[in-house]
Amino acid sequence: MSFARHGGRIMLDRLEPQSPDALLALIKLYAADDRADKIDLGVGVYRTNEGDTPVFGAIKAAEAKLVEQQDSKSYLGPEGDLGFVHALMPYIFGKNDATKGGRIEGMQTPGGTGAVRLAVAVAKQAGVTAIHMGTPSWPNHAQILSDVAVTTRTFDHANADGTANIDAVLGAIRTAQDGEAVLLHGCCHNPTGIDYSNDQWDQIAEALANSKALAIIDVAYQGLGAGLEEDAYGLRKVLSAVPEALVAYSCDKNFGMYRDRVGALYVMAESSDKLDPILSNLNALARASWSMPPDHGGAAVRVVLRDDKMTGQWLEELGDMRARMREVRTTLADAGDVGTLDLRPLGNQNGLFAVLPLEKEQIQRLRDDHAIYMAGSGRINVAGLHKGNIDKFIAALADVTS
Repeated sequence: MSFARHGGRIMLDRLEPQSPDALLALIKLYAADDRADKIDLGVGVYRTNEGDTPVFGAIKAAEAKLVEQQDSKSYLGPEGDLGFVHALMPYIFGKNDATKGGRIEGMQTPGGTGAVRLAVAVAKQAGVTAIHMGTPSWPNHAQILSDVAVTTRTFDHANADGTANIDAVLGAIRTAQDGEAVLLHGCCHNPTGIDYSNDQWDQIAEALANSKALAIIDVAYQGLGAGLEEDAYGLRKVLSAVPEALVAYSCDKNFGMYRDRVGALYVMAESSDKLDPILSNLNALARASWSMPPDHGGAAVRVVLRDDKMTGQWLEELGDMRARMREVRTTLADAGDVGTLDLRPLGNQNGLFAVLPLEKEQIQRLRDDHAIYMAGSGRINVAGLHKGNIDKFIAALADVTS
């Protein structure tokens, strides 16, 4: 049958073309650049001094054990691998308070993105119509809120001097109404690297305790800041102050599981008897979205965390990552004034990312004249820098900002 004679309507040609993802476009531009000294600061993955994104040795060992011992690829169900979910909990919530007296339970998700998506969806189902979000933020946060069709209310997360705008976040929490939530980054803020201090987390927890807002906390980089325990301070402080909360968790960075999409969503209920109805809604939402999460990555993390030797190896590898990023930040901060930029604040920030206050023309010049690739927002991945290229980067910044 020819299309001209088809009696039905053509639907898909009504779709409007979407703008390509800017980061994916940047990846293609970088790959096409044949300059030997090019620097990639765009993609948000950890890199070694050699520019590699390796598989953790602990994960390799766990995967070998899985190959040897795993006896089925049968379905797990929408909650995923609960052994993985529970093995993470002492590291997230504290060894002596991992379940808050039976008030915390979780489920596996396809990466931290799936966890955030599920958190927003269940919050909406519970009556949340608007979510307060500090900006700048991870671009997918806004995209998820829009796609789930909740209203996004923004506040300024960062001050111009590279510190957290605590007054703005406290203001958002205090003015939040019934039916609203506040979305916070647990540590190593993406994209700014600007974390709240412990004193500021104390203020945030107190404000949330007196607020009508639901707390949603995205923990995507635990262990990449000051340490696993130190990076959990803010989350644990909030959970000690509020009756209920949602916690999205990602293993992409701290286990190097990027392409395996390993994450979890945890819910803390007002009491243990309130958990089952919440979990039933989460399972129904997950079933409709992805049916069940991929197994392999979560299983590998579970094997690591159930084996003392593998756990020790993982902690050592994570510590090496953290130390290398701290070294890069210290080197940048020690450069001080570079052209019109002050790089000192980068030394007090954490994690993979920082935002440099550069004009779009300056970012373009860095790409054209110096083969340095970064997001158009000025976000850089500090792990893209190392002893072999950091001097070139600092000199290039001086060139384009002088």
